[in-house]
Amino acid sequence: MTLPDFTYVGHPVTVVFGRGASRAVGEWIERIGCRRALVLSTPQQAADAEAMAASLGDRGAGVFAGAAMHTPVAVTEQALVRLRESGADCLVALGGGSTTGLGKAIALRTDLPQIVIPTTYAGSEVTDILGQTEGGTKTTLRDPRVRPEVVIYDPDLTFGLPVAMSVTSGLNAMAHAAEALYARDRNPISTLMAVEGLRAMRQALPVITGSPSDAEARTSALYGAWLCGTVLGTVGMALHHKICHTLGGTFDTPHAETHAIMLPYSIAYNAGAVPDLLAPIADIFGAPAGVGLWDFARMVDAPASLRELGLSAADLDRAAEIATANPYWNPRPVERDAIGAMLHAAWRGDRPQD
Repeated sequence: MTLPDFTYVGHPVTVVFGRGASRAVGEWIERIGCRRALVLSTPQQAADAEAMAASLGDRGAGVFAGAAMHTPVAVTEQALVRLRESGADCLVALGGGSTTGLGKAIALRTDLPQIVIPTTYAGSEVTDILGQTEGGTKTTLRDPRVRPEVVIYDPDLTFGLPVAMSVTSGLNAMAHAAEALYARDRNPISTLMAVEGLRAMRQALPVITGSPSDAEARTSALYGAWLCGTVLGTVGMALHHKICHTLGGTFDTPHAETHAIMLPYSIAYNAGAVPDLLAPIADIFGAPAGVGLWDFARMVDAPASLRELGLSAADLDRAAEIATANPYWNPRPVERDAIGAMLHAAWRGDRPQD
């Protein structure tokens, strides 16, 4: 076996994985040298956050339940006020990518330790990446201060995740792994994790759509989310993430749904440039990479088009202009007309052509 030269950088995150693991959050607050935690959540999960804060007893410093998609800077500023009032010396983020993003945004400004308890498959909890939105623009940064100290994966907390959200969240995670296969700074370890993460999601999501409380499938999906998220934190992303950040930050499209819709198209866009690197996707899904992902998304009843998210055809030209003005590195040249054509195909919901 001939290996390429590579650099691999491991990141110091403590991962606790297992059913019922979230019951030990109070112990982890103490183990990271802290006394009291502010519990973060979205408004939809406020009751769960209140219950967790109550379960912490003296280690609970209250709740801020205002996390929102795309991590608006204005919401972070509100949370900082609540943090100062609470006297907390650490954060517990309970929820999906929106709550994780808020915890990271607070940590960036305060350097407080974070414990994240994911209840979706977003995967951002194991990365040093933060996307924030202000003035209609989403910007992304990498900073070791935003990487959580502890991540507790408890499959029991995902049983109540609605099927539709499970699907879009899972496809969002898969996007991290798919782009990692052709990342400029990929390495053999990141590729192994990406393929294993994709395989775990391929096995789990169809089962969840038919049996949402299947413990084995929920555990497998959370395992896949961890792998896909870890890959996201290890290598750089490319066209797919640039497009999704553009659509989410400028047009406020829902994060997971945007990733779920765009994934087959962005992978198909790059497939001709790196067919060998995307071969694992073809193997897992039984068709050329972009087509296989599109067929899989239809099988699990994911959203099918950007039109379903409320975008107009006129929005696409602006999106293409923004996405190509300052593009991420990509294995195929990022050209304005080609990106526009890709977005129009995704708006219509056409089956992509690799």
